[in-house]
Amino acid sequence: MSTVTGNIVTQVKAHHKELQPHVVASALAVIAGAIICFIGLIRCGWIVDFISLAAISAFMTGSAINICVGQVPTLMGITGFDTRAATYKVVINTLKHLGRTQIDAAMGLTALFMLYAIRSACNFAARRMPHKGKTFFFISTLRTSFVILLYTMISWLANRHHRKKPIFKILGKVPRGFKNAAVPTVNKTIIKTFASQLPVAVIVLLIEHIAIAKSFGRVNNYTIDPSQEMIAIGVTNLLGPFLGAYPATGSFSRTAIKSKAGVRTPFAGVITAIVVLLAIYALPAVFFYIPSSSLSAVIIHAVGDLITPPNTVYQFWRISPLEVVIFFAGVIVTVFSSIENGIYTTICVSVAMLLFRVVKAQGRFMGRVKIHSVIGDHYVDNDGQYGSYGGESKKTSRNIFLPLEHNDGSNPQVEVETPYPGIFIYRFSEGFNYPNANHYLDYMVAAIFRQTRRTNPNSYPKPGDRPWNDPGPRRGHVEATRDHLPTLKAIILDFSSVNNVDITSVQQLIDVRNQLDRYAAPDKVDWHLACINNRWTKRALASAGFGYPAPTIDAPAYQRWKPIFSVAEIGGSHSAAAAAEIRDNQEEYRRQRSVDIEKTTGHARTEPGNDGSSDSSGDLSRSLSQSKPYSKVSSVPKFVPVQGLNRPLFHIDLTSALQSAIANAEGRGESEPKGVGTEI
Repeated sequence: MSTVTGNIVTQVKAHHKELQPHVVASALAVIAGAIICFIGLIRCGWIVDFISLAAISAFMTGSAINICVGQVPTLMGITGFDTRAATYKVVINTLKHLGRTQIDAAMGLTALFMLYAIRSACNFAARRMPHKGKTFFFISTLRTSFVILLYTMISWLANRHHRKKPIFKILGKVPRGFKNAAVPTVNKTIIKTFASQLPVAVIVLLIEHIAIAKSFGRVNNYTIDPSQEMIAIGVTNLLGPFLGAYPATGSFSRTAIKSKAGVRTPFAGVITAIVVLLAIYALPAVFFYIPSSSLSAVIIHAVGDLITPPNTVYQFWRISPLEVVIFFAGVIVTVFSSIENGIYTTICVSVAMLLFRVVKAQGRFMGRVKIHSVIGDHYVDNDGQYGSYGGESKKTSRNIFLPLEHNDGSNPQVEVETPYPGIFIYRFSEGFNYPNANHYLDYMVAAIFRQTRRTNPNSYPKPGDRPWNDPGPRRGHVEATRDHLPTLKAIILDFSSVNNVDITSVQQLIDVRNQLDRYAAPDKVDWHLACINNRWTKRALASAGFGYPAPTIDAPAYQRWKPIFSVAEIGGSHSAAAAAEIRDNQEEYRRQRSVDIEKTTGHARTEPGNDGSSDSSGDLSRSLSQSKPYSKVSSVPKFVPVQGLNRPLFHIDLTSALQSAIANAEGRGESEPKGVGTEI
């Protein structure tokens, strides 16, 4: 964020020299904070989910490279060119002016080496002595302070008699306290100067803060509310400029240190603020002697860890190769253009790829496979019993549905059976809405046309009756026979991945239904819909006429639809209510039994041979045997339909949908007359 703010202030200063840098930075913080706070107040924190991990990693890597390259000239004491230019230009200019390296390089390179040496030594010691791991962690954390203090002391010894003309470049005079604490100046003129850069400032504030919050939230097992985080960062940037602050956001390094130190509440920020206040009021004289090259070494060392390591990029490649392309595109644009353009590139390409995946979602035709559950070398029955492979024990099998082309990674040696001649199972893969409805249904219709034939091959008596886009056979030729193919009977749509539908998608489904009805005329195509997860989706489909069989015009009066429903048991000895009643009755029986035994023991001497518990125990046994769980009536469970009876073509799963489709296709084949021209 500091780099983005510095670039914005530099650009504004180049065109509006009358504006002070701190005025521009404070106004930017107020406007960006107000925007983010407003987004949080209207509970729209979910918009950060549109920023992918690839975009965040590209931003962090590109920014880190940009900062490191920009600090190298200061590290080496090289001057004479703009270190805020594009990264590749800074690299070229640094190499061109490498011969002008000053003594600053000795202070910078040794400081950088010491920082890495201390960290490596602490990591090695922590691995060798795990019981002292926390001690070595804090030693490693304090390496930055130690190096800065050491080189500040060296600088003081070298430059205490050369304050006006130091031997190597030092930080110089640092203002004491809050010099620019005032009401920030925000007006139309100032806002216009950075309005074009405002989106990138807001995005960077969100990316850094939300990414850090989510990362450490998962590590420490707490949930992040993005809207709440936006309000917090927005209020911070609204109030900070009154003390002269520029845009502020989360910090990976400080958050990691506090997490390792055991910080649990935001009160740690108060402690940090107190330390900062003491530093800016009590230590400005010490800051005067900080070597600029050593400070650059600290900056390079700090941001170097933000570069995405190669093994992480390789994991990205294994998970999603396309997103690795987006990652490198963002880094390359950042290096050769600017951080702002890199952010825009990664976000826009990520959103474009998401839209492409939604629009070009590919449906799949499913087939049936019979499988068995196996543990070791034994089959597993429904009751949990085992049976050997070669034994005669009963083997329970179940049907599952796999893509016919095995494009889901299943074993290609498994033979996937087509459901039934003329019956197709089609699964939507990524929702069913207006962007992808046409692509889904075009693919489905084309595949059905390839694998079936018209019910009535003479449906075009005259050449003029044929649609313009169906040329038919050439003049003097006979249309190729397709009698070996089945006619279309039913389509089963798997809605397991569909949560919502809209007017466009439902209307296109209606159009396809009408198209296929004409193709199958004089028959009607049955549309079975399975695994509908949303009641509003079911309502929309029912409103469009789906869910019950379409009557055939010439169907005989004796033809009946054969509905197949899925039912669930709500009573009987295996129900939850019966199990609870059995448990309560058994406890009552044991309690009554113990009471009767005590009474019998107490009266055994006065009334020998008289068992007082016989009558009461017999009564209790009779009452238990007559209770619902033990009665013969309860052995007959009560079944209720899982879904409504008025929509028999809405099914709970693909198995019931296929059973219904096959039963009615076979029944219709036995009772309905053949289509015109289909007699054998």
